[in-house]
Amino acid sequence: MTSLTDAPAPVAGLPATGAARQVWRRLRTRPAALVSAAVLLLLVLLALAAPLLAALEGQDPHTYHDDLVDSARGGVPYGAFGGASADHWLGVEPGTGRDLFVRLLHGARISLLVAVGATAVQILIGVLVGLAAGLGGRWLDGLLSRLTDVLVALPMLVLALALTAVVPRDFPRPLLLILVIGLLGWAYTSRIVRAQTLTLRSLDFVAASRVAGSGRWRTARRELLPSLAAPVITYAAISFPTNIVVEASLSFLGVGVTPPTPSWGQMLSTAQTWFRADPAYVLLPAGLLFVTVLAFTVLGDAVRTALDPREASRLRVGTRKESRRASRAGSLKEASR
Repeated sequence: MTSLTDAPAPVAGLPATGAARQVWRRLRTRPAALVSAAVLLLLVLLALAAPLLAALEGQDPHTYHDDLVDSARGGVPYGAFGGASADHWLGVEPGTGRDLFVRLLHGARISLLVAVGATAVQILIGVLVGLAAGLGGRWLDGLLSRLTDVLVALPMLVLALALTAVVPRDFPRPLLLILVIGLLGWAYTSRIVRAQTLTLRSLDFVAASRVAGSGRWRTARRELLPSLAAPVITYAAISFPTNIVVEASLSFLGVGVTPPTPSWGQMLSTAQTWFRADPAYVLLPAGLLFVTVLAFTVLGDAVRTALDPREASRLRVGTRKESRRASRAGSLKEASR
């Protein structure tokens, strides 16, 4: 999970059109962010268009093609590159002969759906609990803070393994993963929101709202939430790749998405025995998972800097100071000679 030091300072008025344009201008100056955004947009479009692309290829994710695998060699696909051909663009799955291209696209849908849903649950619960702790009295703040500390201390993956293993297998697994990951991962969001709420509630514009007769939750909705948008959006952006990895890990361990529903983690789990015979079956889902997580991580870091320009300023100032020190040291060396 991401540490609290990754959260930016609050930027008031973020939802305003002018502020959004300013953030977009900052993002445009970072080529890595633009490339990452383009990669993610392409991946989302491919996932959404998975049924259309499957129909275009003439395949589906569940049909077995026994004639495309060599039973004498344990089910290794015939041909090079995992049996890639005009009918199967990325080859077929070892042992079953199911089309790999279509299963990868449908696996992307599951991974992105679970990550989006889990992130939404985390943000919703974290914002509500953080606001309640920051605006509540000492007793409520202490209770919610101790609950948050307990969740932070608990090993998330182990708990997720236990919870997903005891739920009946007929329960929809994507929904189960969304609930489990979301309910176990909101504590960091809550800490960020609580800390920012404690800072913001002492400022003049919040005090003016209270003097004008607004209640706590009306003040939170109209005054605090717009200022909390920046750190919350930033944390959501950097939590998304973590949730993708958690979903893939649970599916890899056999308690996540169950067959025949495709998932990148599930494909990696079944590919362990095929690495030497058919490397493409391992490299394709692993490569997609790596590229997706890397793109989200780079984009999340860029969003953090765009929403908190002071961080970029600090980096630039630090770089200039180091350059001046190095220049002075070089000058003194030359003078001593």
